[in-house]
Amino acid sequence: MLKLHPSIDNGFPPASPDFQGGTLKCKCTTNPVTVRIDAQTAHNHACGCTKCWKPNGAIFAQIAVVSRDKVNVTSGSEKLQIIDPSATIQRYACKDCGTHMYGRIENTKHPFYGLDFVHTELSDETGWSPPQFAAFVSSVIESGVSPDRMPDIRARLTELGLPPYDCLSPALMDAIATHIAKQSGALPA
Repeated sequence: MLKLHPSIDNGFPPASPDFQGGTLKCKCTTNPVTVRIDAQTAHNHACGCTKCWKPNGAIFAQIAVVSRDKVNVTSGSEKLQIIDPSATIQRYACKDCGTHMYGRIENTKHPFYGLDFVHTELSDETGWSPPQFAAFVSSVIESGVSPDRMPDIRARLTELGLPPYDCLSPALMDAIATHIAKQSGALPA
């Protein structure tokens, strides 16, 4: 069986209806960074981009979004650093183990401003929203995956119920276009 990510390779449970969040922990065995997420996540997906953190051996990341006011660092804040200050998404990672804990967009004009990107597989709690699609699938080639493997990768994603896109899902692309149209005046704000 083709391995894509340990949290999706064997399928995934549905979201728990009353789930209210949990705690993410970095991979440090002592004094881990912990981040409390006080809400259910949305738009969980497998991501093939080269910027998202992936566990060792994974081809894809698994990432979701949540309102930034629901994300609180509860321990180890002194260990967090921004991976690439010039990137649109400011990814905060543990200096010791390299695990990305959350990503934040500071540009108030960005369509996803107000949402933080989180890796729910870093939580021991169950009930998080499951992945719903795969984004930036072709980008796995940029991380060294042979282009010859792409048909099998897309077939496996489809088999898992994760429609593969080489951008974001249609709903998220519509949200971006709507935001831009409102900013430009093409649609009422």
